[in-house]
Amino acid sequence: MNDKIKKMRIPIEVKQLVKNQSDHGISCAPESNDDYSNLLAKVPGPKGSPYEGGVFEIKIRFGTQYPFQPPTFKFSTPIYHPNIDNSGKICLDLLRMPPTGSYNPAITLESMLLSIQLLLASPNPDDPLNSEAADLYKTNLEQFNIKTRELLQKECTKHQNSI
Repeated sequence: MNDKIKKMRIPIEVKQLVKNQSDHGISCAPESNDDYSNLLAKVPGPKGSPYEGGVFEIKIRFGTQYPFQPPTFKFSTPIYHPNIDNSGKICLDLLRMPPTGSYNPAITLESMLLSIQLLLASPNPDDPLNSEAADLYKTNLEQFNIKTRELLQKECTKHQNSI
């Protein structure tokens, strides 16, 4: 039953997200062919944040229990952020099951990606995966922003050179 729900729901949610792309700039498509179990999203950095101007690739994996279990999200673009570790793993309540998280099957792919985009604009340094970034964010926001922008510039240059 879950597999049937998954195969019907994910393509519909991707189409809805693409339809609303002009509102938020987020794009999403299967990584290969029509395999909607593995998606690649591109999330632009929010305006007014140190991530502005960057576009971050996020790999999304839907397990066999979706939508009753959340998909996994992982940044493939390196990023310096209190709630994202060096491997790209994201710490966000919406992406975790209760009781430690707030995921439920009614939450859409678009809502999850918008929440990740919002997390870029408003980090939560009190629930960090990257404690160094969280400490710097709390103690020296200006230096945090500089370090974030430096990595962003380096990654954007690397990406442009690989095109």
